[in-house]
Amino acid sequence: MPGSEWGTATEQRFNVNLSILFTELPLLERPAAAAAAGFTAVELWWPWVDSPTPERSELDALKKAIEDAGVQLTGLNFYAGQLPGPDRGALSIPGTESERFRANIDVAADFARSLGCKALNALYGNRVEGVEAAAQDALALENLVLAARAADRIGAILLIETLNQPESPLYPLVSAPAGVAVVDRVNEATGLGNARFLMDLYHLSMNGEDLPSVIERYAAQTGHVQIADNPGRGAPGTGTLPLEDLLGRLRKAGYEGWVGLEYKPGDRPSAAAFDWLPAKARAAR
Repeated sequence: MPGSEWGTATEQRFNVNLSILFTELPLLERPAAAAAAGFTAVELWWPWVDSPTPERSELDALKKAIEDAGVQLTGLNFYAGQLPGPDRGALSIPGTESERFRANIDVAADFARSLGCKALNALYGNRVEGVEAAAQDALALENLVLAARAADRIGAILLIETLNQPESPLYPLVSAPAGVAVVDRVNEATGLGNARFLMDLYHLSMNGEDLPSVIERYAAQTGHVQIADNPGRGAPGTGTLPLEDLLGRLRKAGYEGWVGLEYKPGDRPSAAAFDWLPAKARAAR
């Protein structure tokens, strides 16, 4: 229930996704708002949806906002098109979007490096009518190899995410096995071993997957976890997902990484959407 507190939350390391929470505020005010709510770590989708290569002044302003707030950037998406919006990534889409993704790779990696961020998420891309799936997959692998090399250059991991079929019907990676298969292909192609699975428990639950089984099978290949309750994609306790139990299973399976809070605050200010989490559990340890 909203307002209940998790007994084992102090065992987790949480960060706040500033692209879905605190969006009632301008981008540059969100890091300080997360800090005021007690958090010390944040993550972001690519904030400039219209530009894979924003002006240096824009990058510097966001860097300063994160540093001034005293929070750590722990995850960043590569350019993914209009997100939120109709797009679900750019790297598998032939033509301009793929080129924009490639132009973004070093920009995103260098920005992450400047803030000590060690995880870069590459959303795949929707299927395009009139283009063979195999051709899109071949292009995706080329671009993911480039992204993995850039991540390796800054000592980071490359994350590959599974979304959910009901909300992203054109996205090809809508099961844990499909996402992990791409992870394996990238690691085989690069030899770097730095591609990892992004296990989003909300998306997997929307797909109807057996979450305890997914955790048991893929925890070792998981580089990041994100959570929201289901139905509704709200805060833990607003739906029926046993998130506390699932995160406990992940820990028992050896996962010690970040848990990204990637949920909608609902019809309340974002600062009020953390009542499920004890204040002492919000600062990363």
